[in-house]
Amino acid sequence: MLLFLKSISFRSVNPQNQVSDHDQDLKNNSCRELATITSTSTSCISLTVWRKSLIFSCKGFTVIGSDGSLVYRVDNYSGGRNQITLMDGSGKPILTVCRHKKLRLVDNNWFIYEGEVGDDNYHSSSSKSSSSRKKPIFCVKKQMKILHSNINVLAHVYYQGMSEKRYSYIIEGSYANRSCKVLDAESRNVVAEIRKKKAVTDGVTFGLEVFVLVVMPGFDSGFAMGMVLLLDQMFS
Repeated sequence: MLLFLKSISFRSVNPQNQVSDHDQDLKNNSCRELATITSTSTSCISLTVWRKSLIFSCKGFTVIGSDGSLVYRVDNYSGGRNQITLMDGSGKPILTVCRHKKLRLVDNNWFIYEGEVGDDNYHSSSSKSSSSRKKPIFCVKKQMKILHSNINVLAHVYYQGMSEKRYSYIIEGSYANRSCKVLDAESRNVVAEIRKKKAVTDGVTFGLEVFVLVVMPGFDSGFAMGMVLLLDQMFS
């Protein structure tokens, strides 16, 4: 299945498969850097997301670059867990998504940390000193439809914490239909988008388990994939 996804992902970017050696070298170099991409990117990135772990009997995600390389992965993922770690292709932790256990039934807030964190980092009842805990780089609040007039809004993303007066990003659309956009709250520009995967071969269908994540220039692809993990936790 992974080889099939690699083949489809590459052909979708190069339908005619006519690329000069120089252009191909530049493309390969660019794709190898996807796992550590920064805000200096000057072109859109299109990633194929497979909602399945490559490890047998585990749930998770496998993310393939346009050249067929493994860019991100999530292993041992379960919808009932409070912590999900996004790794690059080599297994290095990129970020961790957490939800506080104590407020599970009444709270709709998720927290994004840089790298990997331990369970005691986000347990409210932990005896660990608050000053020694990692601080979240972003907090995400799921939108309660009954309290909001715009039913298209799925969540708001706050920089560092809910204490911020205004959110930084808005997530709109429908994750169930694999049609979502992450927008900059101030400019309303789309910075990342989830789309259904279109088959380039007759008779091939992907359903909802394989889709495309498009990341706009200047936006971090790892953070965009973090938004995918959050949406999957919220709406799956």
